[in-house]
Amino acid sequence: MSYAELPSSVNVSVRMVSDAMNGCLCLMVVPGFVRLPSARQLTVQMMQNPQILAALQERLDGLVGSPSGYMESLPKVVKRRVNALKNLQVKCAHIEAKFYEEVHELERKYAALYQPLFDKRSDIVKAAYEPTEEECEWKADEEEELTEEMKEKAKVEEEKKDEEKEDPKGVPEFWLTVFKNVDLLSDMVQEHDEPILKQLQDVKVKFSDPGQPMSFSLEFNFEPNEFFTNTLLTKTYKMRSEPDENDPFSFDGPEIMGCTGCTIDWTKGKNITLKTIKKKQKHKGRGTVRTVTKTVPNDSFFNFFTPPDVPESGDMDEDTEAVLAADFEIGHFIRERIVPRAVLYFTGEAIEDDDDDVSTHHSLERRRMTLTMTPRWVGELTVDVVMT
Repeated sequence: MSYAELPSSVNVSVRMVSDAMNGCLCLMVVPGFVRLPSARQLTVQMMQNPQILAALQERLDGLVGSPSGYMESLPKVVKRRVNALKNLQVKCAHIEAKFYEEVHELERKYAALYQPLFDKRSDIVKAAYEPTEEECEWKADEEEELTEEMKEKAKVEEEKKDEEKEDPKGVPEFWLTVFKNVDLLSDMVQEHDEPILKQLQDVKVKFSDPGQPMSFSLEFNFEPNEFFTNTLLTKTYKMRSEPDENDPFSFDGPEIMGCTGCTIDWTKGKNITLKTIKKKQKHKGRGTVRTVTKTVPNDSFFNFFTPPDVPESGDMDEDTEAVLAADFEIGHFIRERIVPRAVLYFTGEAIEDDDDDVSTHHSLERRRMTLTMTPRWVGELTVDVVMT
C-alpha cells in the first residue's frame, strides 16, 4: 500500500519496548501492516507529546540507581577487583577537589590583577575619570571601511551634534542597562527598582582570603540616595569543594552551600520590598464593614539581599529549594559573566555570545537525552501518525 492510499491520519497503537540486543527504544505496531514515517519523524512527533514525555520521565526516574544485574553475575574475585577500582575513583574525586581549590586560589590571584581595570571602568561610569582621546578610539568594522576624508567629516558632524546636546556625566544607567539586558536578571528588576538601580555605581567580586573557607562576595556600591542609607550592599556565597562521604561519585566540582545577604536600612516609607494592601472585612454578627490594612512582600530586585535561610538539617521544602537554586545560579552568573564583561552586556554584544552558548548547550543536551533514553518498557499508548 502506498502513502497515497492511506488516510491522512492513522491511529496506531504502539508499545515501547527495548531491543534486547542493543537496548535502544523501539516501536511495535499493532495491528496490521502500516508504512510508518521515518524513525526521525516519528520520534519528533512522540517527543512533542507531553503524555509520552511524562511516561518516559516516570520510567527513567524509576530506573535511576536500579542495578542492571550484570555486577551480581560477576565472579566474586572480579567483584573484589571492581571494588578496588571504585576506591581508586574515590581517590580521584579527592584529587579533583584539590584541583578546584587551587583554581579558586588562581581566581583570587588574578582577581587582584583585574581589579585596577574594573576600578577604572567604575571611575568612567560614575564620571570620576574622563578617558583620553586615545582611550576612546575604537575601530568598528564599518569605520575601517571609511576613507580618512569621510572619517574627518563624520568627526566634525559628531562634534557639532555633541555641542548641541546636554553633556551627560559618565555612562548614565550603566548597571541598570546591563541588568535589563540579561534575561536572568531582567525578570527580577521591577519598574519601582529602576530609580534605585540608576544609582548603582559598581558591582565587585571579592574572594575569600587564603586559608579561609572557600567563598565569594558580591558587592553593590550605590550613590547616596533617598531610598536607603547604605552605600554598600553585599551578598556572600559559601562554597565547598570536597566529595560527599556518602556519595563521593556525585562530585562534579565546587558547590554553593549557602548564602548570606545584608540588612538594607530603608528610609521611612521607601521600602519597595513591601507593599500595603487594603481589604474590606464584614462583621458576621453586626454586618458592619471595616477596612483592614496589611503589609505584604512585594516583588523587587532587592529581595536578592534577603535569601531564605538554609536549615542546619538541610531539609527544605520545594519552594525554598527552588528559590535557593535560582539564587545560586544568579550569584554564579554575576560573578562569572556579568562583572568581568559588563560593558559587553551594556552594548548587547555578550548577549549574542550567550545565545550561541545556550544553543550549543541545548544541542548537546538533546544529544545526551537521545543517547540515554533507553527504558526497557513504558507501556501501551496511542499516537497519531500523520502521513505526508
